[in-house]
Amino acid sequence: MTYHLPAGKAADGPYAVDVTPESAGWGHSALRVVNLAPGGSHTFDSGGSEWIVLPLSGGCAVEAADDFGAQTFELIGRDSVFTGVSDFVYVPRGARATVTSAGGGRFALTGARCTRRLPARYVPASSVPVELRGTGSCSRQVNNFGAAGVFECDRLIAVEVLTPGGNWSSFPPHKHDEHRPGEESVLEEIYYFEFAPHDGTPGLGYQRVSPSGRGRGTDVLAEVRDGDVVLIPDGWHGPSMAVPGHHMYYLNVMAGPEPERAWLIRDHPDHAWVRDTWPAQPVDPRLPLYTAPERSA
Repeated sequence: MTYHLPAGKAADGPYAVDVTPESAGWGHSALRVVNLAPGGSHTFDSGGSEWIVLPLSGGCAVEAADDFGAQTFELIGRDSVFTGVSDFVYVPRGARATVTSAGGGRFALTGARCTRRLPARYVPASSVPVELRGTGSCSRQVNNFGAAGVFECDRLIAVEVLTPGGNWSSFPPHKHDEHRPGEESVLEEIYYFEFAPHDGTPGLGYQRVSPSGRGRGTDVLAEVRDGDVVLIPDGWHGPSMAVPGHHMYYLNVMAGPEPERAWLIRDHPDHAWVRDTWPAQPVDPRLPLYTAPERSA
């Protein structure tokens, strides 16, 4: 099994990225990325999965139709993942969705197999919590749009992480491949990367996944660039390293078999001490790269 999928490797049909439970060899998590030309549209059936439509660049309209009727939601979107928080739409299982973009853009469909049918919903960018996690060279920004405890889904957990150039995120290395009630949950995870260029030069970074002694023994040390994907069925994952001069973005998609939707992690015992150093250091002054817009009255 190949766990690092360079840009284009996971493309299929209309999708620049198409990671399904079948292609990943697991049970729940999915990610698609679709590029639309101005005036373009894409229709998909949600099937037995729930999905969040998240603009990476550009805006769109999302129509979600099922036996209960049809709703259309307008998404403002954003210029890029490095310029602002985006609004998003939740599409339930058993629906047909059409994404239409007047100006064109790139749109992520984060998905997870599920059992409950929840209603279609729109969430404005102003309602997305922006968290600063870590300090010093471990400082990063997390846009918790689909985090557990923030937005209700049946199985899906999804967040965005922005790491300033030169910093390490997903550190200390951690895992979630073992059922340990109240301490660790079993979650399959997808990383999708984009990088801020510098004077026209594309960015890059590095991703490490090391075996935890469970599952497939996943072992990855990859140079990652725009559009790359890393699959994490198990193992200690981190650090995610942004090279100096280029901010790094990754979209995390997670889901698993446990009835409780929770992100519970265990830090690598060799590196867990790093968290204890954070209170003595300032957060990287480059953060936040941006904040969520103010809520309208």
